Amino acid sequence: MKKLSGGALSLAVLAGLLLGGAGQAQTQSSTTQKSTTTHHAATHTATVHRSLLNPASLNQKAPDSYKVKLTTTKGDFTIEVTRAWAPIGADRFYNLVKNGFFTDVEFFRVVPDFVVQFGINGDPKIAAAWSNANITDDPVTQSNLRGYITYAKTGAPNSRATQVFINLNDRNAGLDAQGFAPFGKVVDGMDVVDKLYSGYGEQVTNLQDQIAQQGNAFLKKSFPELDSIKTAAIVSPAPAAGAKSATAAKKPAAAATKKSSTTSPQ
Repeated sequence: MKKLSGGALSLAVLAGLLLGGAGQAQTQSSTTQKSTTTHHAATHTATVHRSLLNPASLNQKAPDSYKVKLTTTKGDFTIEVTRAWAPIGADRFYNLVKNGFFTDVEFFRVVPDFVVQFGINGDPKIAAAWSNANITDDPVTQSNLRGYITYAKTGAPNSRATQVFINLNDRNAGLDAQGFAPFGKVVDGMDVVDKLYSGYGEQVTNLQDQIAQQGNAFLKKSFPELDSIKTAAIVSPAPAAGAKSATAAKKPAAAATKKSSTTSPQ
């Protein structure tokens, strides 16, 4: 993996200009409200985008336990993260989710009975900002069993960044000795994970440089059947009032292809 997220208003025809004037005022009010809402949404998106261009600023400590709901093109699934399992990885995932990193992110590697991998942002500018934003390794305290989520990495120490994979079988426990430290597990919707499109196999895995450089435009044109994350949000515990929320991978592979690519499970 590479290391490198109103309709038309119908008014009854009644006599009198007063009613017509009221209808016009209501339409103008509705238009103003819609414009204001759109402006606020655009402002929030721009703020989240700017924060993602500065990885060092996203360093909040995660709760001891939290749940993330991912809404995908195949349905929803929920990941429960336990910080004690891998504190550094849990903190990074929390900050990525909270700031909208996974919005419109593709599942670029889906290998049946092996792994589902994601974590390259669809915006090339954001992908570039995080390509070398590595975190140090956590000790392995849990096993890479089916449903557990882990960071992909290169063969080098401390090479985790944003790419993660979900294990699809218990045999991946063999990754434990290689330093792959699970930080959470899928607690609801594993059937959705199993249904993610896998027809491309490993075709996309070695194209991570192109994915990072060209973003979702490349994937949607060349691999249109890939499933994606529509939004990822922290659903428990609820974010503190005023905090940003996002409603809005290093590769488990047989071998590294380029220096910038992330190697993962064999």
